[in-house]
Amino acid sequence: MSKIDDALRLKISGLCGFLTPLVAFALIFLAIASYPEFSWGDNALSDLGIVEGVTAVLFNSGLLVGGFLCFVFATGLFVFLKVHFFGKIGVFIFVLASLALFAIGVFPEDVRPVHYIVSVMFFVFLPFSMMVIAGAFWLMRKMRMAVFTLVVALAAAAPWVLYFAFHYVSNVAVPEIVSAFAGSVWAVVLSGKMLKQASRSEAS
Repeated sequence: MSKIDDALRLKISGLCGFLTPLVAFALIFLAIASYPEFSWGDNALSDLGIVEGVTAVLFNSGLLVGGFLCFVFATGLFVFLKVHFFGKIGVFIFVLASLALFAIGVFPEDVRPVHYIVSVMFFVFLPFSMMVIAGAFWLMRKMRMAVFTLVVALAAAAPWVLYFAFHYVSNVAVPEIVSAFAGSVWAVVLSGKMLKQASRSEAS
């Protein structure tokens, strides 16, 4: 693939990386706003996906759009990291996380056990993919990106470790949103890097 093709893919994917949290979180928080009974301590976010009416439509649409945009972002991430084998593995795991996110929207909470399986896949694959990609950055001697990616991966995993260790809330909405937010911060930073690389490729 030519440098121009790679630059175009990086540009499109970088834009999708910026759009993912904006669109997904906007729809999720609109779903929360439409359902006053929602409690951060007592609910899972997925409870919104089975509320009749606009709440379920907003929530599930957020997951579907977010999963699709994450997948497109991952194609550019492959270009960004393809020079290293570890990078390819990390991106493949991130693709699985993107597909799992999309599947959560396809299979809402009342579709058992599929919903539970894909939810676990997303929240396991997301931090694990970043840990592998942190290793790729380290081997590529991009130390600051390696440390940043590892810190974000740990931030995405920590609320789950703490939840199962101390059960600090009665349901999982808090660890879900914290983990997703951590992954979104990482995606936005990587998107900026990808767009800069695309601009350099087009200029050269």
